[in-house]
Amino acid sequence: MAAASIFSVALILFSLLYQIGGVVSQYWVREQVNNAGSGCDLFHGEWVYDRSYPLYISTDCPFILKEFDCQKNGRPDNEYLKYRWKPTSCDLPRFDGRSFLGRFRGKRILFVGDSLSMNQWQSLTCLLHKSVPEANYTLSKVGGVSTFKFPAYDVSIVLSRDAFLVDVVNESNGRVLMLDSIQNGSYWRTFDVLVFNTWHWWLHTGRKQPWAEVRYGVNNVHNDIDRMKAYEKALTTWARWVESSVDPSKTKVFFQGVSPDHMRSREWGDNAKSETCFGQTAPVLGTQYPGGSHPAQVILERVLRTMSKPVYLLNITTLSQLRKDGHPSFYGFGGRRSIDCTHWCLPGIPDSWNQILFAALFQ
Repeated sequence: MAAASIFSVALILFSLLYQIGGVVSQYWVREQVNNAGSGCDLFHGEWVYDRSYPLYISTDCPFILKEFDCQKNGRPDNEYLKYRWKPTSCDLPRFDGRSFLGRFRGKRILFVGDSLSMNQWQSLTCLLHKSVPEANYTLSKVGGVSTFKFPAYDVSIVLSRDAFLVDVVNESNGRVLMLDSIQNGSYWRTFDVLVFNTWHWWLHTGRKQPWAEVRYGVNNVHNDIDRMKAYEKALTTWARWVESSVDPSKTKVFFQGVSPDHMRSREWGDNAKSETCFGQTAPVLGTQYPGGSHPAQVILERVLRTMSKPVYLLNITTLSQLRKDGHPSFYGFGGRRSIDCTHWCLPGIPDSWNQILFAALFQ
């Protein structure tokens, strides 16, 4: 039997298992479908030196945000720009912005999440503008929503800042993190593609903590809660929203995965240069990160395995863990006053996230 026929039979079998109540994770099925269709795990590989990189330079992107423009902010090295993500068993398609816009004509994509979503959103707008520099664009911001639009293609790339995905509401006693409530879903579901992300803000305490209480259910009110448990509860609420509100025939759903920071050099086995990302100029070599799996990624994958509707995990955690050299460090928004080992320089690692997004959407 031909490979395509075997693949079709497998999909029918999985569909029947759902209909008769078989417990088969859509997350698992999706990953197998992706690998069977392409013969390649896009997320397992290594960073290879490539003189043809980067895909653009910061001057190609006049709207790039200051906090991501490491070269303009004085970063003295540029070899970190010369690395390309290489999956072990295939080549990642080179990003083709003109093709992206042509295939995506008349559609809208929404990034929902924290400043790491902004990092990826900014990367995609730069990649697309570099591909069609002659095309007019508009850039607007209303509240927490930023919209980058190519009128000639009727394509909108939108960012909604929503760090927890679940609601944070103002009450008389302060801001309350509502672990079982999502009120923005009616806006989200109007888009053709959704790319979600949350993690960065879940461990913030003290003055950086943007809420005074945590609420889950009617009587579960706490001044604080185990953050990993809170994170899992919020992801479970988000998963329920996807299950009840998203029509997969109209909307494709992605989850960005967990973007790691690099504040502890012992994780990658190097204490010689710095305890943080400062001074790092090259990736971790090989395919494995010495520090192991990210605990938030483990939780995310556990929640996704409970879902029946398709959600494509952009499993960028390990490939990003290998890039201890990709952060602004002292060449971001705060300069020498504040080190940034969380966000990513642009051009940089989020460009590879978007190459994978491009492959997942169109290849």
